[in-house]
Amino acid sequence: MNKNINSDVEDKAKRRSVKIQKSTIYNKNEIVFISTFPPKVCGIATYTQDLIKSFQSKFGESFGAIICPVETEEESYKYEENIEYSLNTSDAVSYLELATQINKNDNIRLVMLQHEFGFFNETRNGLHLFLRNLKKDLIITFHTVLPKPDKELKEKVKDIADFSKSIIVMTSISADILSNDYDIPLDKITVIPHGTHLLPFTDKIALKEKYGLKDKKVLSTFGLLGSGKNIETTLKALPEIIDNNPETIFLILGKTHPGIIKSEGEKYREFLESIISKLHLENHIRFINEYLPLGELLEYLQLTDIYLFTSKDRNQAVSGTFSYAISCGCPIVSTPIPHALEVLKEDTGIIIDFEAPEQLSAAVNTLLENENKREKLRSKSLEKMAPTAWENSSILHAHLFQKFRNDKIELNYTLPKINLDHIENMTTNFGMIQFSKISKPDIDSGYTLDDNARAMIAICRHYEMSKDKSNLELISIYLKFIKFCQHNDGSFLNYVDEHQKFTNQNYETNLEDSNGRAIWALGYLISLKEILPQEFSETAEKIIQKNLIWAEKIHSTRAMAFIIKGLYYQNSEKNIPLLKELANRLVKMYQHEKHDDWHWFESYLTYGNSLLPEALLCAWIVTKDEVHKQIAEESFHFLLSKIVIDGNIKVISNKGWLQKENTGNTAPIGGEQPIDVAYTILALSAFYKAFNDEKYLQMMQNSFNWFLGKNHLNQIIYNPVTGGCYDGLEEKNVNLNQGAESTVSYLMARLCFDK
Repeated sequence: MNKNINSDVEDKAKRRSVKIQKSTIYNKNEIVFISTFPPKVCGIATYTQDLIKSFQSKFGESFGAIICPVETEEESYKYEENIEYSLNTSDAVSYLELATQINKNDNIRLVMLQHEFGFFNETRNGLHLFLRNLKKDLIITFHTVLPKPDKELKEKVKDIADFSKSIIVMTSISADILSNDYDIPLDKITVIPHGTHLLPFTDKIALKEKYGLKDKKVLSTFGLLGSGKNIETTLKALPEIIDNNPETIFLILGKTHPGIIKSEGEKYREFLESIISKLHLENHIRFINEYLPLGELLEYLQLTDIYLFTSKDRNQAVSGTFSYAISCGCPIVSTPIPHALEVLKEDTGIIIDFEAPEQLSAAVNTLLENENKREKLRSKSLEKMAPTAWENSSILHAHLFQKFRNDKIELNYTLPKINLDHIENMTTNFGMIQFSKISKPDIDSGYTLDDNARAMIAICRHYEMSKDKSNLELISIYLKFIKFCQHNDGSFLNYVDEHQKFTNQNYETNLEDSNGRAIWALGYLISLKEILPQEFSETAEKIIQKNLIWAEKIHSTRAMAFIIKGLYYQNSEKNIPLLKELANRLVKMYQHEKHDDWHWFESYLTYGNSLLPEALLCAWIVTKDEVHKQIAEESFHFLLSKIVIDGNIKVISNKGWLQKENTGNTAPIGGEQPIDVAYTILALSAFYKAFNDEKYLQMMQNSFNWFLGKNHLNQIIYNPVTGGCYDGLEEKNVNLNQGAESTVSYLMARLCFDK
């Protein structure tokens, strides 16, 4: 570096430093984000905005975000956010002023810099001056990683890396290049994929009609237009595609890059238009010459049948456009940039050579003529990209921040707003559908008493707190479904097909637990008879009384517990003897199985375990029998000792129940179900209410964070966009289907906190 230049700049900065005023900041864990930022039209600007929004949504009270826009002398933008700092990359002194401002702010804990080589070329040594003078911890995200660097580039990158605590890249290929070509230690490199947007299920046919594309087979590409996009490859492939699929239309979404407009105007767009005219493609091409708002862009991608990525930049490490498309479930045909090679495998997309229109037309025709293959690619793509959702990206960033702040930053997960969209989508006029494919209700799966009973409890709870009149229609549907499932002898069947017929599964499965859940749901509804329509509670009372003769014969552990809870909520003197009888059966089971280091009702821990001590707690509240209280507390503390480790919940895996004789064995990883976490939270809530012990409240909060990403994969289980909950946490992935059981279980747990 030129020492004389650096010295002169530093002297100027000292003379101007008197103008710097310290900002008033209230959060003591401030993070400065140095990047381009909207309204600048730039992919990295959008990336940074999305990252900050996800932080604020996920960890609102944990961090304060300070935006520091990067601008040149010629640029001047009006930002919606309150801007405290900015960096003029045309002025070397600005780099030093920024470092001084940040250093003086005691609340700033960390600086995040988004790096693209073109950002910092206006001033020689400016970035080096900033890094050398900055006294705060620094993390840098490299958006471009060039392989096989020359000596100057290698030294520049190593210099940047030396000043940073960690380098973030978005693909493993980029990490390998930094390690192998730049000699940067792997332990200094963190891979966090480009974030993607979670989206609700949308009807593609309806979207096509909305945008005037009815009955069209839609190909699309998007992004700031420039020759690097190599869209001419698609244009040359289109005649072959149209011959096979005449209804094809190709959407080119995006305005020309502002930098290209300055240097050459619309030369590239005019070049594309000349090819279109020459090949007579006018009726099959639509230019959307705008920088589209995010919502509109995502709708265009969701209606797309095949997304085409034809960049000819061999070194393009990552593409935000590519990530957006695949997260929208688009089957993708792509050139082999590193990002595509890492994400697109045989079951998630098709790779073609650079500038190969023949390969592109063959790939597109294959997909357009095979809807099943497109659907499989869509499903696999969504599974592949789920971990990259912005919510998960913010968790990975937050853990990295904690790592370099020695855990001094406490992560406080924000409670999501209650969202009933998925529950409403899953509910027909007859009842709640059992399963979904991702977030699309799967009517072929039919209905169950189990799901509708749980749904009735959850919506009753919601109505109790919100008094939302629309809840009454849902409660009515679920109550009618429960009545539909009751037979003349008072017992209930569980499984109903899409044609509202009982299935053979009812006669092949023990239905005691399902019967118990129905009593729990009916009892809970009756407990709210003062605020619900009178006919609801009257119907529920009749259904319960018709069932109780049958219920006396039940000996299933969990079924008895469900019934105890239902009778507790019903609060009827005439049914207290049955409650006592069932509670005493649980007591006898416990006394039979209890051992020095085994305080449980059975010789194993399986599913829904928290239900059992909670039921005995309910029994104690009614009977005042101290044995019920003692066993409730003793068994619950034993269970918690097995599933809450270092404050984090890990419920018993359905891959291997915990056996009495094998308590020392390592528990399987994965196989954790939302319903078990929810039942644990319900029990903790009941114990907190009964004893007002803060430890139960703390465990409730920690356990609920499992849904929000505090689990072994550091991934969300609850989808805040759809309002659905994923069906399970496995060893290496999350089951993305959002069935009734999981979604309702989440809502039950979430409502414990508002109550």
